[in-house]
Amino acid sequence: MGVGYKKASGATAAVELPEHAHFAVHDIVAFDDYEEGLAYAKKVKKPVLIDFTGWACVNCRKMEERVWAEPQILSILKRDIVLVSLYVDEKKALPKEDQYTSDVTQKRIRSVGNKWSDLQISRYQVNAQPYYALVDENGNDIKGVEQIGYTPDVDEYEKWLKEGVKKYK
Repeated sequence: MGVGYKKASGATAAVELPEHAHFAVHDIVAFDDYEEGLAYAKKVKKPVLIDFTGWACVNCRKMEERVWAEPQILSILKRDIVLVSLYVDEKKALPKEDQYTSDVTQKRIRSVGNKWSDLQISRYQVNAQPYYALVDENGNDIKGVEQIGYTPDVDEYEKWLKEGVKKYK
C-alpha cells in the first residue's frame, strides 16, 4: 500500500505515507494528482477534499496557516478525508500524449497546472483560488454540500467539512 516511508508527526505515532502521496503543510498526507487521490480514497473509503490552490496564492497560504492549523480542522484533514491539492499554476509540462484542447476555454492544455485549472473551470465554472470541493471516492460531488472559496472563519470552515463528512457517510 505505502512506499515504506514513515514520518513521526509531533507527538503522534508514525504515519505511513501512501504511494503517490506526500506530506503537505502541517504534515497532512496529501496527493497532488486527482486520479491518484481518488484511487486512495476508494481504498480507505473516505471523502476527498479537492483543494484548488496555487504556488503564488496568498489566500491559500492564509487558509493553511490560519484555518487548517487549528486543531479541530487539522484533525479532520488528517483523519476523516483524503486531501488532493491541485496547483493550478504548476508549470510542469504534461507529456505530449496527455496534452489536449479544453472544451470550455478552447485553450491548449500543456501543463499540469493548466489541467487542474481546466478541471476547476469546466466542472465548477470558477477560476479562483483557494476553492474547495468535497467529493466521494468516485469523484462525484457530495449531495447537499456546496463548494466554497476563501473561508477565513474557522467555525464556518469546520461546519462545512463536518457536513461533508457526515453526508458522505
